[in-house]
Amino acid sequence: MTATTRTEPKIRVDHLVKQYDGRVVLNNVSFDVHPGEIVSIVGPSGCGKTTLLRCVVGLMRPTEGTVYISGKPVSEPPEGVAMVFQHFGLFPWKTVSANIAYGLTARGISRKEAAPRVSELVRLVGLEGFEKSYPYQLSGGMQQRAGLARALAVSPGVLVMDEPFAALDAQTRDVLQLELLRIWQGLDAAMLFVTHSIDEAVLMGDRVVILRGHPSTIFDIVDVGIPGPRTRAVVDSDRFRSARDYVWQAVMQDELAELSKLAASETAHLSPEAPAQQ
Repeated sequence: MTATTRTEPKIRVDHLVKQYDGRVVLNNVSFDVHPGEIVSIVGPSGCGKTTLLRCVVGLMRPTEGTVYISGKPVSEPPEGVAMVFQHFGLFPWKTVSANIAYGLTARGISRKEAAPRVSELVRLVGLEGFEKSYPYQLSGGMQQRAGLARALAVSPGVLVMDEPFAALDAQTRDVLQLELLRIWQGLDAAMLFVTHSIDEAVLMGDRVVILRGHPSTIFDIVDVGIPGPRTRAVVDSDRFRSARDYVWQAVMQDELAELSKLAASETAHLSPEAPAQQ
């Protein structure tokens, strides 16, 4: 995972505006993601993170502005883009191998031709021995490994991840974060990674895009500045703590202000009335 200064971005979000029923959700959002780079997206709940991802992958059209993938404007789901969801999205009637092969067979590649690629990915994500298992026979972490392998099977140039580890227990989440970073070392794709966890955003991202406000705009884009390969040890580094604390303050500033107002209001309500003057 290496931040890059290449001039041609894999993803370009250019002055994106998204409006629902007359209400602007995202306003004037612009940023790039380059090959080999992971950009995390964070912001308060309801700020439009998933809406932004859906615009990037062509599932929604911006009200204004343009998303470009490999220099081409996005008006529908483009080739070379894969998305990993929070709730795995595996087909329950397909085995692990068949789920991983789905994107390949959907493109007309036979199962026999797809088999070497599937076997390679099974090893990469650590699912050896479970090729013939069905999703209900797997743990949540194993299901997400299968979902990641399915996304990687088509060799995407862009990988979009929407809270991919949110449904997992803390220990499994920690393991899969590091597994994804390990796998990412050998790829030249661009990744957008949405998360509610600020620690996860800083651990995973070369840069962190902070969304804030109503409508949401980009408050800041933070260069994390931690070279790869990253291990769990980076969370004890001064740079990690500095980046995490800055992002936390930026994301939580509005919420902390609201909590402060609420506390002051409750304190005033509970205070006894001043005695009348004699």
